[in-house]
Amino acid sequence: MTRRTRRNHTPAFKAKVALAAIKGDKTLAELAQQFDVHPNQITTWRGQLLEGAAGVFGSGPAEGASSQPIDVKELHAKIGQLTLENDFLAGALSKAGMLSAKR
Repeated sequence: MTRRTRRNHTPAFKAKVALAAIKGDKTLAELAQQFDVHPNQITTWRGQLLEGAAGVFGSGPAEGASSQPIDVKELHAKIGQLTLENDFLAGALSKAGMLSAKR
């Protein structure tokens, strides 16, 4: 018996399968055959969707949102540093003949 390689499903695919499971039009076995995944995996994805559904309508900040203030001075310093490095490298490449045209 050959082993199947591990598959990574996209979040969109997982949501599609979980929504189909929540609808209840088909049994888990039918969905498993249709989407070519194990019925236990469909049950897991359905549970994850149901647990996370309340967060969609929550009034709190998003999980990925940072509560720390952004330091604008630090960002401007980083932009200046990167601009200086780009200018230096462009000059060095043009002197070496590797950069024929300026931006």
